[in-house]
Parts: sequence; structure tokens; C-alpha cells
Amino acid sequence: MERVGDARGLVLGYVDALNTVDAAMRAAIPSLERLADVLGLVRSHRIINRSGRVGTYSYSVHGAGCRFVSDDGIEVDVDFAPDGSEIFDLWRLRWYGLSLPEPLDVTDQDLRTAVRSLQPLLTEVRPGWFSVAS
Repeated sequence: MERVGDARGLVLGYVDALNTVDAAMRAAIPSLERLADVLGLVRSHRIINRSGRVGTYSYSVHGAGCRFVSDDGIEVDVDFAPDGSEIFDLWRLRWYGLSLPEPLDVTDQDLRTAVRSLQPLLTEVRPGWFSVAS
């Protein structure tokens, strides 16, 4: 059961890191109303490039999401749903865990159990994809 506790802490850490990224990005780019707006700013080719640095984060926009890496190497990769909500899957959670200063490698099964234990904080928006409940 300790592994599930580790996975639960990892998921909560990811959610906290995602909130920190959101706050840092919105502080650095005042026109950013929500993190998903990064996609629009990149696609407009007028505001920010596809990859770069904003504040203490480097970022790289990909497909429907963005990967953020903090100065200390912690990776937060997130996709955006059509409504702009932030969504993530087990793969993104695992990469976050592996990027921590003391890497945490947990199984997909432990992550699934952890995510389910965190409902209603987290919502499964489609099979295997989750978001923080609003």
C-alpha cells in the first residue's frame, strides 16, 4: 500500500506543480487568462514562439499541449481539451515523477489507484485522461 501512497503524493505534486506553472505563466504574460491560451499565443506567431523561456520555465508547445520544465528540471507536460481545460494521462504523471530531484518511478496500476482515490478532486474526462475538477 506504500506504493499507492507514493503514487498519490506524486499525483498531488503534479497538480500542485501544474498550478504553479499556471500562476508563473500568467504573471509573466498578463494577456494569458488561462494556461491553454499559450496555444493561441503560439499559433498567432505574434506573441511567443513554439518553444522558449518564460520566467523560471522553459516551454515547448506540442500538438494539443505544452511541456514546461522548471529551472530545477521538473517536467510538467499537459494537454488542453477543446474547452481549454488542462488534461493529463498516466504517461505525463510518470514523466513528472521521473523528473523530480529524487525520482519517483511508480507503476501505471498504482497511478490508476491513486487517481481513483483522489476523486472528486480529479475527474476522468475520457478513458485514461484526467483533469482537476472545477
